[in-house]
Amino acid sequence: MNLDLHLEFLVEETSLKVALNHLLPKILSNKITFNIHPFRGKDDLLKKLPDRLQGYKAWMPQNYKIIVLIDEDRQDCKELKQKLEKIAQNTGLVTKSSKIFDQNYSVINRIVIEELEAWFFGDPAAIHQAYPKISPTLGEKAKYRNPDKITGGTWEALEKELQNVGYYAGGLSKNEAARNISEYMQPERNTSSSFQVFYHTLLELQS
Repeated sequence: MNLDLHLEFLVEETSLKVALNHLLPKILSNKITFNIHPFRGKDDLLKKLPDRLQGYKAWMPQNYKIIVLIDEDRQDCKELKQKLEKIAQNTGLVTKSSKIFDQNYSVINRIVIEELEAWFFGDPAAIHQAYPKISPTLGEKAKYRNPDKITGGTWEALEKELQNVGYYAGGLSKNEAARNISEYMQPERNTSSSFQVFYHTLLELQS
């Protein structure tokens, strides 16, 4: 393992930064450093990503890796991934997906399916711990058994479940919910497939 590894996370919103601040220390060795840079939504990230990556290319040391995390938001996942790959490649940076054999790469693109709240539904025990009025059997409901295929929006589903038991009558606070739930999340038990891809990407970096 490269003890000097440093990770730069580019994420589309503050709530994901809030969640990662709790999750990353549970996954990464304490010898790995990281920064998390939130944008003002998906469109803002996509718009600014070419210039941001170009800026990194001008100075980035070899022990740095950039991890771009973006919500699927019911888009075609493959098309979105290809868009991210093309942006990186146009700046001359090698991505994990495009590397040849043992070629060193700088950028890892990962899709959150369909949005951050699906990762929360992947750990219903953490939701219950953060919000005890939520049933500990929430994850047994048919609509939540596969968090990446929840229909109608995962943010909306989480807000509805919390409001049904008396939380957030005035509307769900995304940052507060992210902070509360991620504190209790255990990465290895998460049932969201997209979370597991992200989790194992980080484990692979440390192997």
